[in-house]
Amino acid sequence: MNVRGLALALVAVLLATSGCSLFTSGDSAPPPALERTTLRVGVANPIDTAPLRIAVAAGKFREAGLNVDLVELGANDGLAKLTSGQLDVTFGSDVSLFRAASGGTTLQLQGEAYTSGSNTIALVTLPGSGYTEPTAKKSPKIAVDTPDDIGALTAGSVLSTAGVDRAKIRYVARPFDQMPQALQSGDADAALMVEPFITRAEKELGAQILADGSSGATLDFPASGYTATGAFAQAAPHTLAAFRRVLMQAQLTAGDSATVRDALPTFSDIDATTAALISLGSYPTTLSATRLQRVADLMHTAGQLANRLDVQAMLPEEDQP
Repeated sequence: MNVRGLALALVAVLLATSGCSLFTSGDSAPPPALERTTLRVGVANPIDTAPLRIAVAAGKFREAGLNVDLVELGANDGLAKLTSGQLDVTFGSDVSLFRAASGGTTLQLQGEAYTSGSNTIALVTLPGSGYTEPTAKKSPKIAVDTPDDIGALTAGSVLSTAGVDRAKIRYVARPFDQMPQALQSGDADAALMVEPFITRAEKELGAQILADGSSGATLDFPASGYTATGAFAQAAPHTLAAFRRVLMQAQLTAGDSATVRDALPTFSDIDATTAALISLGSYPTTLSATRLQRVADLMHTAGQLANRLDVQAMLPEEDQP
């Protein structure tokens, strides 16, 4: 074989063994361009949304090419702002998100925010009330923040499991910060509280836990998450995929509870002492249809949903089976 033939043969061998790497840099393809570089995200409960807030403050979303503008919801309805176009993504209780989806609002879930843990949500009473067992009152008056949200769902589940007739429970709507007054005045026999209100009531009033809300059918119960409308998800899939990637990393970092406890006083009215004492749940790092279906099915059983909701259909395509 002449020199030219030998050279050609050598090139052929190199191409065959290298997969044509002679003509590529070896680098992976660049990520797809984002349809939007700014996302308006509604946030509420500081404990549930702690990982997101921490990641925004640390510039983690900016590193991914996203400017996340956090919009404090307060008592406002994030879903209403979402569907009106004032928000691109909103935080909300899973109960409220599934109720909206069941009512015909097309939503795509973007992440799970928070899962309850021991005594992170609980029925609370005051000392001397005489209400020391869930079955001590046949028709208890229970203070809840909203009569058709996760508080009422949890209280109804815990009390009915204990033997109280769900139909005889009387719900009294009160904001969390007004629940102690409802207990003191006798307007409520017990209050379905979440942290940090449980710890504050224990510190300031000697309040006692009547029943742990994270038990029975609501053990380690999914509490809240983030969603976009189906229309926005269709228009900005790469933007939302980038948001989800950073959010999941933030949720993973929050697995160290000290990270959350140290950060809470920087963006909420939870002081350092209370932050050190509160019970914390967990921050899921995946979107699990199986886990979330528990919420929808309990809502259906409790009569909050007329028909069974398929949560799997609300997940992004990458999380579909």
